Amino acid sequence: MWLLLPLLLVLPLLFLMKKKMDDRSTKKKGLPPSPPKLPIHSRPPLASSKRLSYNYKDMAFSPYGDYWREIRKICVLELFSVKRVQSYKFIREEEVASLVESISHYSSSSTPIDLSKKLYTLTASVTFRIAFGKSFRGSDLDNERFQEVVHEAEAMLGSFSASEYFPFVGWIMDKFSGRFQRLERIFHELDNFFQHVIDLHLNPERKKQEHEDIIDVLLKVEREQIESGAARFTKQNIKAVLLNLFLGGVDTGAITMIWAMAELTKNPRVMKKAQDEVRNYVGNKGKVVESDIDHLLYLKMIVKETFRLHPPATLLLPRETVSHFKINGYDIYPKMLVQVNAWAIGRDPKYWKNPEEFIPERFIDNSIDYKGQHFELLPFGAGRRGCPGHIYGNHNN
Repeated sequence: MWLLLPLLLVLPLLFLMKKKMDDRSTKKKGLPPSPPKLPIHSRPPLASSKRLSYNYKDMAFSPYGDYWREIRKICVLELFSVKRVQSYKFIREEEVASLVESISHYSSSSTPIDLSKKLYTLTASVTFRIAFGKSFRGSDLDNERFQEVVHEAEAMLGSFSASEYFPFVGWIMDKFSGRFQRLERIFHELDNFFQHVIDLHLNPERKKQEHEDIIDVLLKVEREQIESGAARFTKQNIKAVLLNLFLGGVDTGAITMIWAMAELTKNPRVMKKAQDEVRNYVGNKGKVVESDIDHLLYLKMIVKETFRLHPPATLLLPRETVSHFKINGYDIYPKMLVQVNAWAIGRDPKYWKNPEEFIPERFIDNSIDYKGQHFELLPFGAGRRGCPGHIYGNHNN
């Protein structure tokens, strides 16, 4: 073990020396002042994302190429189409009704409610039923443990990995720090869970379901590819896409709703205005349904303002440049990692007046939206690698 200490001390020095030599050999050197709107549509090869995505068989972490185009096409057409999202409307309505009933029960008995936990359970329940066709509560699956492992996977993807900065020797530090072992444990727990649910769907004695869930759809895609002779889509692809769905569909929706409720609590004027809008429109119906949301304009402004101040992820998934180009006189070379700070963009005073204040009215007569067409607001990213699941996410929030 003591031999590792000198090695770890020397490595950063070697890295800096190499960088200095590279800089001297480059006539025009420097880094860009901001992420360019140019060929930066690939993903960097990172150890955690490679393992958890079954060697990049998913859509979110897969590098740019033929496979990524194919898997994105499958996800956009089969999973995230407006028709598919609308087909799960009954699930969202049932889970929201269950949440309202639970809150009403607690409030009638003057019992404190952990709203954050309730909202996490809501998004987990909706995603669980859409993906697996089973309720998050009361099923024969170990749902609580599965949710814990998904959170561990998120933490692993966002944590420091020495092998990503020192490719040839960093794995030694990851192995001795226990990171490698944690990654393997998380991967195998998720893999076993996904395999169990897939096996349940393949069971010939399984009752035919009235509505297809995500696994049904992906298994159908696999069968169609086998019949056509393509056979590129396997069980590993299905598991990788399922991981994307849970990483992007549970915490992000809950975080947005929690921040929205926190801001409404801090701003009673905004809360009252939102309540008045809902009550005036809904009237005697007693509840809001999805078809009402398009008419609740102030509520939609609150969602936009929440995305601006509190994007679900401070940094978007890292990107990688795919070719050499110039911007503002700077040379940008292939394989450079690019980080986009969505949190900082949403608080930039160059684009937002009083950026630290929660003011939904700023979106009155303002065409800025969060679907990737306006770079001032990027909760779901933009361009080819923008999140195609934003339609699914919007309906879940």
